[in-house]
Amino acid sequence: MEDKEYMEQQTIIKGLQEATILYIFVSGCTRGPYVQCDPETMDDETMIFMNLEDAKKEGDLYLQDKIPINIAKLEKKQMLGFYTSLYTMGINAILVVMGDRKRRIQLKDFVKRKKMDGQEGGWIENPALHLTSLYYMQEIRRKPEQGITEKIKELQEEIEINLKRGGYLLALRKDGEEIPLVKGINGEVFQPIFTDLLEFQKFNRENKLQPMVVLAENFPQVFTPKAKGIVLNPMGVNMPLSLRRVEQT
Repeated sequence: MEDKEYMEQQTIIKGLQEATILYIFVSGCTRGPYVQCDPETMDDETMIFMNLEDAKKEGDLYLQDKIPINIAKLEKKQMLGFYTSLYTMGINAILVVMGDRKRRIQLKDFVKRKKMDGQEGGWIENPALHLTSLYYMQEIRRKPEQGITEKIKELQEEIEINLKRGGYLLALRKDGEEIPLVKGINGEVFQPIFTDLLEFQKFNRENKLQPMVVLAENFPQVFTPKAKGIVLNPMGVNMPLSLRRVEQT
């Protein structure tokens, strides 16, 4: 990186660090940051705006393309948590919008992660699956009538591959009663699983649940017969998976 480019990056980073309010796009399909892949750099990125006017101007372009987004305000106290969550989602860059200028900042150059050990339930993350599920639900919910396109098929294949890797968090009631279930739009019941502790905490707002680590290969053993399938991160991407797909892991 040349000196001029480096100095510009440091100026932008300082501006982000000193900002008291920022604005982001939230996908209407996932309730999470709108994520996009830059065709040249292949960065998985989300946009951050220094002021509301820029966010509205850019947002109008997305809405014209029938991409459902909402503008959300980030206050100072929310910013670190937001940046940290990008790591768990597999998002590696932020695109800072300042009027007509856009500048890409690598997340690792802006926010350093602390080593996470000893967390209740184990420190579990699945950024590859989380990222793919965001892309998938952004695509399939944006045009539900489009059917299975080649792009959607590729994302489905990636989801099935990533689902088999690593561990997940399962919610258990602290009082020992039945496993909590989630009801879908059509009244079908799904068992929630979580890619990481941040997603589990969104679901555990009343602090009545505790996390249990489960490997994908053990899904059939912990799967309740009352449920039709699992739902990944119900307070976020809210991606349902059928029993057949779960049993294929």
